[in-house]
Amino acid sequence: MRAALVVCPASGLGTAARVAGTVSATLRDSVDHLDQYVPTSVDETVAVMRRLVADGVEAVVVLGGDGAAHAGVQACAGTTTALAIVPAGTGNDLARALDLPKDPIEAAAQVGAALAAGHKRSVDLGKVDNGAWFATVLCAGFDSAVNERVNRLRWPRGPRRYDVAIVAELAALKSSRLVVRTESETLELDANSIAIGNTRYYGGGIPVCPDADPADGWFDVTVVGKAHRRDLVRILPSLRTGSHVDHPAVTTLRAKSITIDSDGGWIAYADGERIRELPLDVRCVPGALSVVAGQRA
Repeated sequence: MRAALVVCPASGLGTAARVAGTVSATLRDSVDHLDQYVPTSVDETVAVMRRLVADGVEAVVVLGGDGAAHAGVQACAGTTTALAIVPAGTGNDLARALDLPKDPIEAAAQVGAALAAGHKRSVDLGKVDNGAWFATVLCAGFDSAVNERVNRLRWPRGPRRYDVAIVAELAALKSSRLVVRTESETLELDANSIAIGNTRYYGGGIPVCPDADPADGWFDVTVVGKAHRRDLVRILPSLRTGSHVDHPAVTTLRAKSITIDSDGGWIAYADGERIRELPLDVRCVPGALSVVAGQRA
């Protein structure tokens, strides 16, 4: 087994850098050959991983958060190189979807054992037309507006920035006309947000699409219709349990391909990364990524 460890040192406010040595040692005990890389920028991270895939490495292990995982997805999608995640970020939603432990040392031990045993599996990916692959959730509307504001904030650091951004976006809440077209139906309504889930989670463990399965060839879609901010405040806590789908303002559907458009200038985010303004065409690509998953996957 020839593997590579790509460390994104800034992930998790430096968590990745602090545990890199232990993670590397854990993996070396499980594979025949391990190279280690510490890129210093997003562009370099993507370039390093693409080069590794082109060179035929059997597995790329990413030590970092969801941004690093998203870069790994771009490099490994549609190839025979497996992607493994050792979570060391703030959200870690892809690692969570793959049933990996929160602790990076425990996760590294599971990844190492799976690599040694040759245990890999295929999962679906989302693909934006003329754009990026994504592994978890693509969202637009209120959720992406929160992401936009978070990226502009310089204080506070860490997860608290999301709390500040949510409060600010609630104050500015405004619904827009949303059109959703799938292979079997068209939905047109005033809405606050849409989430297209390949997996269940976004935002650090929020099951926005609670029944999504990354190996069934389908997206699960959650649409929050027009709602007053007091109604949205009531919906937000239920997101943590997945019971938000029972609220009258919420519509769910399933699709293999989907087109979304809005008159509100909505920006789409996928895997927590900025994509572009709507309209977007998105399709589910079955089995597009080989992954190293946790023991319960």
